Amino acid sequence: MALPATPPDKMSFWEHLQELRVRIVRSLGIVAVGFAITYAYRFKLWAWAQKPFLEAMARQTGKPIGSLDPFAFTDLTEPFFSMMRLSLWAAAVFCAPFLFYQLWAFIRPGLLPKERRLVIPFVFVTSACFLAGAAFAYYQAFKFLGDILFQEAAQAGLRANLHASDYLDLFISTTLITGVMFELPVLFFFLAKFRIVTARLMLKYWRHATIAILIFSAFFTPGDVVVTTIFFSVVLLGLYFISVVVAWAAEPRAK
Repeated sequence: MALPATPPDKMSFWEHLQELRVRIVRSLGIVAVGFAITYAYRFKLWAWAQKPFLEAMARQTGKPIGSLDPFAFTDLTEPFFSMMRLSLWAAAVFCAPFLFYQLWAFIRPGLLPKERRLVIPFVFVTSACFLAGAAFAYYQAFKFLGDILFQEAAQAGLRANLHASDYLDLFISTTLITGVMFELPVLFFFLAKFRIVTARLMLKYWRHATIAILIFSAFFTPGDVVVTTIFFSVVLLGLYFISVVVAWAAEPRAK
């Protein structure tokens, strides 16, 4: 599939749409290749995905992990589609560097020649931030969330009988949302680079940003628990102030 031959800075609107279509098709192809690999390891991925909650359940119930079996299903197709969905999202995460490169290739025509040479740092930093967010969700956020939820269940004397699909909804949404949250410094780097925001402006309106973060956390964080909203709000607010430093460093300096 050939790319437009027109110089990038003179591409028409329809040529940009064609470029977008090419990047989307290539991204889907990359994820398809990754899916063929991750689906072969779907059961190992499932064991890895449920580990944080099993550890939290073991801490709160006092039972060894090997004796815990909290997952069940009531629909014969549920295990099949759950493993397929987990494999698909795992492929998207593992292929993140290639997907971020496709994103860079799409926005590259709108950059200056010296900025176009930042492809390697862009792909590395965006991938590192996303994977760092996913790792934070897996090792910290799930530990915090699992302790709260299982502590409440243990005190109420309830027995776990969870659906794999419901658990995967929680696991995937938490991992992806946290990964996207950690892209905040990258976003403000470009906003500052293009003179859309400044570090001084971000500090001036930090109270407004805090309210927006609280609203975002209330709607998009997993679980209808106030503590989780506060937890993710604190994480996002910390990322916001890190973004202030990034924006200050990225601001074009007058000669």
